[in-house]
Amino acid sequence: EVGHIREVQRHTERAMDLAVAAIREARIQDGGLYGPPGPLTAENVKHLIAVSLMERECTARNTIVACGDQACDPHNRGSGPLRAGECIVIDIFPRSDRTGYCADITRTVVRGIPSAEAVRLYDTVLAGQELALQQIAAGRHGKEIHQAVVDLFEEAGYPSGEREGRMQGFFHGTGHGLGLEIHEPPRISKSDAVLAEGHVVTVEPGLYYPGRGAVRIEDLVVVTKG
Repeated sequence: EVGHIREVQRHTERAMDLAVAAIREARIQDGGLYGPPGPLTAENVKHLIAVSLMERECTARNTIVACGDQACDPHNRGSGPLRAGECIVIDIFPRSDRTGYCADITRTVVRGIPSAEAVRLYDTVLAGQELALQQIAAGRHGKEIHQAVVDLFEEAGYPSGEREGRMQGFFHGTGHGLGLEIHEPPRISKSDAVLAEGHVVTVEPGLYYPGRGAVRIEDLVVVTKG
């Protein structure tokens, strides 16, 4: 099972590389990103991802390419032109047509010069992910790992909660199980689940503040005794 998931994840990483390359190679004009056909849009990038995965017998549904404030809603799939200097969250979670197993990866990129706030958000989210990775092992409680990430973010000056009618900060779980379903037990979240050897889980902390930036970084890991 882990081998099947690893195979799909490799295909997904390749699709992510194509998406990031398209953004990296785009030229900046009047604050927007442009490719050879014209404005680079979320739809353009999602098409590149879908075709790459289809060629490898995988199907990607509901892929996220969300720019700026769109990315502050983790479930917003993103649409329209991509802009320079703003956080772009790319989340790809396909299923293998051949084996039925899933994969999941998220990256956050900026084309152009990111703001100091965006850089600090990214560094903080990366530190949260690294903290969770250090704590994952068989027998550990997902609730404790999640709380450690929450505490780190709050200590860094990033509170979470509802503000101006919408949730801000870190308001989803740190991770979830993955296999034949894209979301399955165990959860690394407020719910108390115990990790076991052989579990495959995502590690995907994020911070979301409209007008300031949105960052999520996600990777897959296999839980071992150590």
